[in-house]
Amino acid sequence: MTAVPSPPPPARVAVIVVAAGSGTRLAAGAPKAFVDIDGRAILQHALDAVYAAEPARVVIVVPVGFAEEAVRMAAARGARVVHGGETRQRSVAAGLAAIPDDVDIVLVHDAARALTPAAQFAAVAAAVEPGVGVIPALGVVDTLKRVQGGQVLAPVDRSELVAAQTPQGFLRTELVAAYAEADRQGVEYTDDAALFAAAGGAVRFVTGSDEAFKITTPHDLERARMILSAAESVVPRIGIGTDVHAFASGGTLRLAGLDWPGEPALEGHSDGDAVVHAIVDALLGAAGLGDIGQHFGTAHPEYAGAHGDVFLARTAAILADAGFAIGNVSVQFQGNRPRFSPRRAEAEKALSAALGGAPVAVSATTTDGLGFPGRGEGIAVTAVALVHAIAHS
Repeated sequence: MTAVPSPPPPARVAVIVVAAGSGTRLAAGAPKAFVDIDGRAILQHALDAVYAAEPARVVIVVPVGFAEEAVRMAAARGARVVHGGETRQRSVAAGLAAIPDDVDIVLVHDAARALTPAAQFAAVAAAVEPGVGVIPALGVVDTLKRVQGGQVLAPVDRSELVAAQTPQGFLRTELVAAYAEADRQGVEYTDDAALFAAAGGAVRFVTGSDEAFKITTPHDLERARMILSAAESVVPRIGIGTDVHAFASGGTLRLAGLDWPGEPALEGHSDGDAVVHAIVDALLGAAGLGDIGQHFGTAHPEYAGAHGDVFLARTAAILADAGFAIGNVSVQFQGNRPRFSPRRAEAEKALSAALGGAPVAVSATTTDGLGFPGRGEGIAVTAVALVHAIAHS
């Protein structure tokens, strides 16, 4: 029988995050990687992508005086932080010296490309081969001209050009050798691929990403903020609410925003509308704004006996004030009474109107005689709500 060879072990990857730039062109009063985008620094966003990619050892290269801050950003992530040099090339060399010998592939990434997708790291690492470095790149879309002084000399064929991005990947031993050669010659290069090619290596590219743009100017910083704001506005947040009420001995049932003549009321601080109360808890929970007891409980006597539409309208206002919009609500109650199906559309319309038009779906089920709903002692309700942050202009 022919033995089947075992697959080779996965390559050990390290990422050098270069965050030692001064950020002069950004003019934000701090080294570029430590400038705030949305309450979090550029470096923090860059690290998010690094750690979302395949597991890797991480070395962060920072300006002198910023090591402690970088360590806090990378807390519990196991990154090593080292000080950079006077140039990018010297900073990468400092990071490379901190990479252990058992690493196979090194990816060098500019922290300024803070929104680079995690998949770009994996694509670069997978394409590295002996003698071959890999960069992500995008085709050039602008019409390019060769100029001299104020004179346009000739057009440039853009079909032969790409715009390089990071991370740029290499075998560790080959990149170490290339850096040693550059140091011996005393030559500075604009990126690692140029340094690697000058040492005799081949460089290939994989398709990059529009999101991997480099934050260099105030305009770039604002672009990053807009992208993050837009992304936040479409990420949904989900909340779950439950409520249980027993039937009272008299009164008229108020449920799902409707009166139910001939059915006994539910006990409660307000009108006992368990469907509404579950919806309120689901909405507040989705937005992280507490619960119904906090906003409408016995400490708020103004809501004693209030109808559910008051609760829903106030909840919608609380969410809007906190920067949230309601996506939709789905709610189900369990009980043997009332008979709900004939009034489903009416109830959904009333609840939706109270929430400012957000869609609400209501369903009802029995429990086959099991539990207190099956014995006709009360009603149990579960609601699920989806909300999303409102993007600020």
